[in-house]
Amino acid sequence: MTMDKSELVQKAKLAEQAERYDDMAAAMKAVTEQGHELSNEERNLLSVAYKNVVGARRSSWRVISSIEQKTERNEKKQQMGREYREKIEAELQDICNDVLAFDEAIAELDTLNEESYKDSTLIMQLLRDNLTVSTAGFSDCLWRRVCSPVRWSPT
Repeated sequence: MTMDKSELVQKAKLAEQAERYDDMAAAMKAVTEQGHELSNEERNLLSVAYKNVVGARRSSWRVISSIEQKTERNEKKQQMGREYREKIEAELQDICNDVLAFDEAIAELDTLNEESYKDSTLIMQLLRDNLTVSTAGFSDCLWRRVCSPVRWSPT
């Protein structure tokens, strides 16, 4: 069953209240894929969803990285920690790829009115800030590797 835009937005709001940000992000991603311009409220929902999805993974990454460093004497535990950290890093990379429509975003940015352009670039800045993982031990942040040449548009 395909949901229309208003149903997806309602689902995102419900997911936000339940603090299920992965579900919220999925609903808002589906809204953006419908091709309609997003309202301010919808842009905010999209931003909140991805901020929390990325924030949770960043927190997990910091915890696992710390544990990994503390288990240097136990190779098996350190390997387990490394594998789990790499899984989290892969999830962050997937999230980054999900939220950014590379070629389409650049092409559509020029077609936006001034308000939408400002909102889009603000959201892009917030997403970049949240995707930049600058904790010790992470030598090359995801943003520089994956997202830096991209501008994002909500449509």
